[in-house]
Amino acid sequence: MKRSEVNSIITEAKIFFEQHQFKLPQWAEWSPEKWRGIYGKCSEIIDNKLGWDITDFGSGEFKKQGLSLFTLRNGNWSKKDKRYCEKIMIADEEQETPLHFHWNKTEDIINRGGGNLVMELYLSTADDKLSEEPVKVSIDGVLTTVKPGESIILLPGQSICLKSRVYHKFYGQKGKGRVLIGEVSAVNDDANDNRFYDKIGRFPEIVEDVKPVFLLANDYEEYL
Repeated sequence: MKRSEVNSIITEAKIFFEQHQFKLPQWAEWSPEKWRGIYGKCSEIIDNKLGWDITDFGSGEFKKQGLSLFTLRNGNWSKKDKRYCEKIMIADEEQETPLHFHWNKTEDIINRGGGNLVMELYLSTADDKLSEEPVKVSIDGVLTTVKPGESIILLPGQSICLKSRVYHKFYGQKGKGRVLIGEVSAVNDDANDNRFYDKIGRFPEIVEDVKPVFLLANDYEEYL
């Protein structure tokens, strides 16, 4: 992805958050220069990868396969502090987050507003393939059984609980608009806890055609 594209996506995301009256922390507005020299005060943000996360999963086609995220809070297993994470995300119509599971993390995915969110689920086999067994899942506390790969449509306000090793992909339903998505989970560890069904990248390679307006969580180490 080009940095100019990332800058544009963040600008659009901020507008969408405002439209839904979802407020970000003050440091979401900090320029790259503002971050320099403040590790001592902001180590929780930097070490736990809070903040902006824009990814095309290495596809090179963000609008087809991509996700805009902002991690609001997150713990760290090694420090044994917070044991939880919260994110806010945006998915466009038919913009896919590809099939994956988490080795350890249990998470609630919540449709916070906008359009409808489509999810497709599979149980994983012992060798991490797709199981043909039905999936029993909790939707707002109500146990629901679905066929493997069957589309589940979450309307605004609805949520689904995904336990570890449950494959899932999601995207905005065509014709229903962009979706504001919440995530509440155990500690998030993108470096070690993701298992994508296809071999893809969790983070994009950034082509620095312009300067960043806002840093991504993966930029902290380079800029600080």
